[in-house]
Amino acid sequence: MKASVLTLVASAALMLLGNPARADQLADIKSKGVFVCGTLGTAEPFSFSNTKTREVEGYDVDFCRALAKSLGAQLELKLISVAARIPELQQGRVDVVIASLGWTAERAEQIAFSDQYFVSEQKMAARKDSGYKSLQDVSGKRVSALKGSSSEMLVRKAVPGATTITFQDPPSAFLAMLQGKVDAFAIGELYLEKYRLQSESTVPIVKLEPSLASEPWGIGMRKSEPGLIRHVNAVLQAMEKSGEAQQIFDKWLGSQTIYKMKRSFKNEPIKG
Repeated sequence: MKASVLTLVASAALMLLGNPARADQLADIKSKGVFVCGTLGTAEPFSFSNTKTREVEGYDVDFCRALAKSLGAQLELKLISVAARIPELQQGRVDVVIASLGWTAERAEQIAFSDQYFVSEQKMAARKDSGYKSLQDVSGKRVSALKGSSSEMLVRKAVPGATTITFQDPPSAFLAMLQGKVDAFAIGELYLEKYRLQSESTVPIVKLEPSLASEPWGIGMRKSEPGLIRHVNAVLQAMEKSGEAQQIFDKWLGSQTIYKMKRSFKNEPIKG
């Protein structure tokens, strides 16, 4: 028993001694020269594997690169699932999460969010031959969504009568709708537009109205790291002022892409 108590005391002491070093994650990253950014790797055009180069790239990845450069550190991308975004961050396996992470009050209780770097309309869609037009048309029906995503939570709130079926990646959730395994599909509008274009000639789909929500995305960090939080927000503001944020948007989402989107937001504090 005494040995067990001594072991516990020693462990607690080590934890306390370790806290000061861990408290300044910003200095730790600069010292190691490595910046670990958690991203999805399965969500084009935000974070996906280029079939030609086999490199992970995208809108989110470019923000990972910008932060690594600002820190003078080598970038290490860690691919994570939607459901694992917050756990990976909390357990210290990544320094930040840049992974289509929408702000919600529930998430903001668990982690710190940076200023917004993207704003997404959360939508629901169905096969055109279903005859569905509104969210309420899928009450009592089956809706696919990503496990642990904002879309999953929003469907439960907006259409409590629907049954949410979750998947690990967007293509699987979308395919389930195309194959008739579920009646509708919920995801960010940009992803939805990509899938709509892909399936238009075979299985046309329609967007259901109204939107589930307008969702600002932020970079996820641990609340215990004020230095890193300040640094990330300063970089986002500098990218906004220099035009780099606009350039990244245009590169992946602008008029020369299939999405042909206009940037109607700025990198600024999330109004939660």
